[in-house]
Amino acid sequence: MADYLWKLLPILLVFGGVLGIVPFLVFLERKICAYIQDRVGPNRVGLLGPDGFLEAVVGVPITKKRILGGFFQPLADAIKLITKEDFIPSHAEKFLFTMAPFFALLPPFLAFIVIPVGPDVTLFGQSVMLQVADLNVGVLWILAVASLSAYGVAMGGWASNSKYSLLGGIRATAQMISYEVAMGIVLLSVLMHYDSVSLRDMVGVQSAGLGSWGLWHQPVAFILFVICAFAENNRLPFDLPECEAELVGGYHTEYNSMKFGMFFQGEYIAMLGMGALTTALFLGGWHFPGYAWLKETIGAWVTVFALAAFAAKVMAFVLFQMWVRWTLPRFRYDQLMNLGWKGMIPIALLNLIVTAWINLPKGT
Repeated sequence: MADYLWKLLPILLVFGGVLGIVPFLVFLERKICAYIQDRVGPNRVGLLGPDGFLEAVVGVPITKKRILGGFFQPLADAIKLITKEDFIPSHAEKFLFTMAPFFALLPPFLAFIVIPVGPDVTLFGQSVMLQVADLNVGVLWILAVASLSAYGVAMGGWASNSKYSLLGGIRATAQMISYEVAMGIVLLSVLMHYDSVSLRDMVGVQSAGLGSWGLWHQPVAFILFVICAFAENNRLPFDLPECEAELVGGYHTEYNSMKFGMFFQGEYIAMLGMGALTTALFLGGWHFPGYAWLKETIGAWVTVFALAAFAAKVMAFVLFQMWVRWTLPRFRYDQLMNLGWKGMIPIALLNLIVTAWINLPKGT
């Protein structure tokens, strides 16, 4: 029984942390977009808002630059979504309409199963691996579950029986298929470099120092992978499946209440998943400069710094995605497809050929 409880620890750490950080990411993105667009952003709900406790009771003056105003806005949004009427259009395919949000939310969660977030740690004499499952086909697992996200978006668009939603679902399916081809080719070159399919082995290869990180050995693959990550997550400038200027809201136009909230959550969890995968493949995982020295100095306590380093890298990737979203305009759909098939895939194939040539055994 005790063994099962110890195995629950990484599950609670990974999935609890992912769910817990999503509301903070929503608040952070609203603040970032407001700052970029020279707006106030959410500032009413919370202790530091204009009507908050500090102003009303303590008398602390509130300035327009106070960054924590509206800190409880995600809580207000959650209450709003939960209490809204769960309305299903009469012309919708009800079963698929209901199941689509689950298919959009579940695959990003499943990707975290194989992502190592830290080194093994010993607690009360028990060795705990900070990874839900160390599958020897970790990268293949992520490719498999990532492709399932297309089903949720396609089902939601078709089952809504709305032309706008259907167009959004078709766009999402074509976009994900196109960029998953490029991502698959990119990952092949990464697998050649690491000579392994296990993410834990890949992180181990990058433990020799900053110069051993995959970013320096596969720079082209890194750039292509980041671009594919934007397309996989339907983030600007690749948010054609939603594209409110053309499709009202795209594939989730007919959704409301917590069904819409699940689509929303799935997008942010997918951002975290891609950030975690990028960190494991290219940014050294939980390793950081001075990790080996610090491990010898403070022993097992280095795990705390390792977890902080991994979280910092993932958050940097998420912040980069937010910055790009509120800076660049979206592509036209034909530009999107041309970039995928005529740009990304040929470059990824060329990078694969060069990587294969570099990794040929000597004398062949």
